[in-house]
Amino acid sequence: MFKYLIIINPLGLMYGSAGAFLSPENLVGRSGAKFPPEAATVSGLIFSINQATKKINQKELSDKLSKELSENLSVAGPFWANIKDKQNFYVPIPWNKIIAKKAVDEWQLKDGQWQLENKTEKLEPDYRWQTINSWGIAPKALSSNQSVAKNPWEYISFLHPKIKHSERSVEQKDGLFLENSVQMSDDTCLVYLSTHPIEPGWYRFGGENHIVEIEYKEITNKTLLNLLNQPIQRTFALITPAIWGSNRLSYRHPQHQTFPQTIEMLTDKPVPYRFRAKGNLGRGRYAVPAGSVYVLAEPINKPWWEWDEAWFPKEGYSLKRVGCGLCLPTEIKGVA
Repeated sequence: MFKYLIIINPLGLMYGSAGAFLSPENLVGRSGAKFPPEAATVSGLIFSINQATKKINQKELSDKLSKELSENLSVAGPFWANIKDKQNFYVPIPWNKIIAKKAVDEWQLKDGQWQLENKTEKLEPDYRWQTINSWGIAPKALSSNQSVAKNPWEYISFLHPKIKHSERSVEQKDGLFLENSVQMSDDTCLVYLSTHPIEPGWYRFGGENHIVEIEYKEITNKTLLNLLNQPIQRTFALITPAIWGSNRLSYRHPQHQTFPQTIEMLTDKPVPYRFRAKGNLGRGRYAVPAGSVYVLAEPINKPWWEWDEAWFPKEGYSLKRVGCGLCLPTEIKGVA
């Protein structure tokens, strides 16, 4: 089970890239659409720190830790939090809840069809995140207790010099390139769940040599621990992107014969997913976005942590190890 919060405080700008594969945003220069970094990036950083330790003077200890990490390390995210309240971090709002400034509404199943409870057609959500402590609260109460928020970051594009490898001067050709960076609010930080801690310090994280300060905290939020241990029944909502299927094909739900049949979903368009592991760039694929809601034919009766790894695709290791499809139980009106 997850025991720690990995907390990342950007020291200035961070680099955001949608460089998984071609998309309409890439074609018009919006490569900064993919942010925050995936949990696999944090997992890779933990491994790289261990390898650096091995090179210094603690080889025997590092070899033992490396074996432990290879067999048991799991990371999930991304999430974010206010610096003053890191344990009560923000997770994506389930798609069955629509929280807008002018009104709120909720999708329900009626006669096998999705219907809005208040029938507020064309109501678009203004808020995408809610605090973990507010999970399960009705939309009206959720919008009134200030537990919802927008993205705490914005994209900033600027020309960046391309420096020669041998000297500190700009290359004559292609001396400038457009960098799409991300600026987070000063009072916020990124948060990931992890089974293992990380050595506190300053690290390069997120590409283009941007520096962040990383620390860890033991999870003490009882609400979070109770949610992570609560068995999933017939309905649940993703709080991280979900990659289902094989290395070549992407599906909307697990294809394993022991996974219950998915009878209904509320979701948005798929998101590009790709990460680098052990120096190799993984196959580009599409993921079901966080916030998607599932209704199953039968209850699973297990929390996500106890789900069968055979339900998850593998890229050298099970993608469950990088938080694929981490979900929490949620109630859907109309579902017994």
